[in-house]
Amino acid sequence: MKEVKISLIGYGIVGHGVVEVLNKKRNILKGLGLDLTLISVTDHTGTILDDKGIDADKILSEKTLANVATSGMKGKEVIEAIDSELVIEVTPTNIVHGQPGLDHMESALSGGKHVVTSNKGPLVVAFNHLKKLAVDNDVMLKFEATVGGTMPLISLAERTLIGNTIYGIKGIFNGTCNYILTRMAEESIPYLHALSEAQDMGIAEVDPSYDVEGVDTAGKVVILANALFDMSIKYSDVSVIGITGITPEALSLAKKRGYVVKLIGDVPALTVRPTLVPAGSPINVSGTLNSAAISTDLSGTITVTGLGAGSIETASAILSDIISIYMTKPIDFYF
Repeated sequence: MKEVKISLIGYGIVGHGVVEVLNKKRNILKGLGLDLTLISVTDHTGTILDDKGIDADKILSEKTLANVATSGMKGKEVIEAIDSELVIEVTPTNIVHGQPGLDHMESALSGGKHVVTSNKGPLVVAFNHLKKLAVDNDVMLKFEATVGGTMPLISLAERTLIGNTIYGIKGIFNGTCNYILTRMAEESIPYLHALSEAQDMGIAEVDPSYDVEGVDTAGKVVILANALFDMSIKYSDVSVIGITGITPEALSLAKKRGYVVKLIGDVPALTVRPTLVPAGSPINVSGTLNSAAISTDLSGTITVTGLGAGSIETASAILSDIISIYMTKPIDFYF
């Protein structure tokens, strides 16, 4: 039985999902020989510690850790002081400077701890630096949850499609934008109406600019470009146009001609923009779904679809990364 002590940094929506999923799947994972024990959880109010394992029922009903924290330690302090071997970093994304997640990941990797994250910011700002830290310290940096929610883009490209040359990846990488465009097309309602509806449902933030202006999608394009195409680019290298200028009339005209309008991120073209997509295309998905088409030399074009956001959905991708660290054997090549 492989015992893994885990520290969780960040206890917002995704953090709650991680606690719930680790608790729900613990016995199943034990049956596979993997004992995952969450020994610390940290948010902006403090940290709860228990070397024998955090009681999920004790904290899942808490919006923050203010009422249950046993220590005032914050992110970097916890990573350096707690004897965990894996850090799950799910603090809010900031693609300008990557903080506080960047400090957390640097500290964990430098200290010889594996990192699994859903936080795009540090990877957009300092991908090559973080990967080098991981290699230099013989640990893993896993980030499936940053680019496609439940869509296994990174693992699909790195393992299943190994041996293929990947020519490009293009798709819908933001569920909020896809929901808004779907509603506008289906009901012929204006952008602001659809946005307000999405906000009322909790699909869009009070300040939706990160999504609707294409920033979130562009961050994912940067990560895919650096991780899968070794392009060493920054956010400023991506040409970005959001969906705020789309009208119901434009969507109606596209429909008459057999197309839909979707916000498409494209690698290695490094573009994010509203794009005409044939109505029958596999990447034409509705609502909050994401989709991506991976173009290869040997396997043709492979399309994957999945939920792009949500607490449990993101936690699912994080759990998959954790399992891959401990249960996936390295691939050997023989020539």
